[in-house]
Amino acid sequence: MPGLNGQMARTTAQASNGELLLRRQAAVPRGVASATGVFVEAAQNARITDVEGRSYIDFVSGIGVVATGHRHPRVIEAVERQLGHFTHTAFQVNPYESYIRLAERLNELAPFQGPAKSIFFTTGAEAVENAVKIARVATGRQAVIAFSHAFHGRTLLTSTLTGKIMPYKQRAGSPAPEIYRLPFPAAHAGVTLEDLLRAVTELFLADVEPTRVAAIIIEPVQGEGGFNPASPELFQALRALCDRHGILLIADEIQCGFGRTGRLFAVEHSGVEPDLVTVAKSLAGGFPLSGIIGRSAIMDAVEPGGLGGTYAGSPLGCVAALAVLDILHEERLLERADAIGARINAVIEPLTRAATGTPIAHLRGLGAMIGFDVVRTRDGAEPDGPGARRIVAAALDKGLILLTCGAQGETIRILVPLTISDADLDAGLAILRDVIGHDVIGK
Repeated sequence: MPGLNGQMARTTAQASNGELLLRRQAAVPRGVASATGVFVEAAQNARITDVEGRSYIDFVSGIGVVATGHRHPRVIEAVERQLGHFTHTAFQVNPYESYIRLAERLNELAPFQGPAKSIFFTTGAEAVENAVKIARVATGRQAVIAFSHAFHGRTLLTSTLTGKIMPYKQRAGSPAPEIYRLPFPAAHAGVTLEDLLRAVTELFLADVEPTRVAAIIIEPVQGEGGFNPASPELFQALRALCDRHGILLIADEIQCGFGRTGRLFAVEHSGVEPDLVTVAKSLAGGFPLSGIIGRSAIMDAVEPGGLGGTYAGSPLGCVAALAVLDILHEERLLERADAIGARINAVIEPLTRAATGTPIAHLRGLGAMIGFDVVRTRDGAEPDGPGARRIVAAALDKGLILLTCGAQGETIRILVPLTISDADLDAGLAILRDVIGHDVIGK
């Protein structure tokens, strides 16, 4: 097959970032965006090397996926061992012990009291879709309440749950039915808990009666929405609301979970127990795996055959996740997350009060999940999304990979691997401090 052989020859030849970018534009639809033009050749812990041999410090972790670092030796060892046995059977056909063992361990760690069960999928959107499905079956209700600026995925249902039009929903047609939205309390955005409670009253008076609501879904720390932590008081109010009306509380821990915030589950900071928890991203150290952990009676509501997926609960993902659980415990990464967060805050907080450089404000987060806003003026009142993108571009030029988020793309988010060395953490923060300290916005 000359065509195939020719393509193989082209892909094995060394290519530059620019050449690969042109090939990407010709071969891949523009709907899947890439934040950088840096094409990866290799990665280890908190370092990425591109195809041109340049090394970058990674403050993104594959959007929070590799909390245990790129290619952690324990994860690689577990996966290589599994490769020697089998790679796929479909759990619905021939089950395997690693799936059960992972479920058992997560059930023991669940952030609620009482019996728990766990099920596994492949992507975060799958976990959210199935959590909603379980909640609807368990309650016999259809309506679901989500929050402004939330992100829950890009499928029809999850993009409807997602509280942001651009770039996720524009021109995409009719949303999924029976989804309602509440404002997310965030002090820097001027939204209070009292605003939320008034909105709940209005929602139940005007749009949907509470006896039709199956679940409320919330991120304990909003990800794409701007790294906004949900306060303990917010969770307490939601738990009381759910208990009063027979509504299930779903904690979407896909970006904020698994040690990132200094607790295994970010919802643990609130002291409130959810009914269902969605997990993914850092669960399996870079291998595709997601899941739902829930109260047993709720999880068993769906009839046999109603849940699953061809690749759901991949054996490679399951053994990787078991290794991740060991790493989190043995390397004390929950404590490390708090130490990393303190180090980041110590560098960034003085910059929020600086009289020169790029104005930034609203430093926030839990553990090592830290964000701050780029703003147009030093009073912090007006977000500056283009300015945040210029900060990210300037950092990339100096060898640091960052991402933005937030309603207008104004938030710089920091998601370092929890295994990052002090040297790389300090070097990355020095770059960030340098680009913020210079007026890259061009005012």
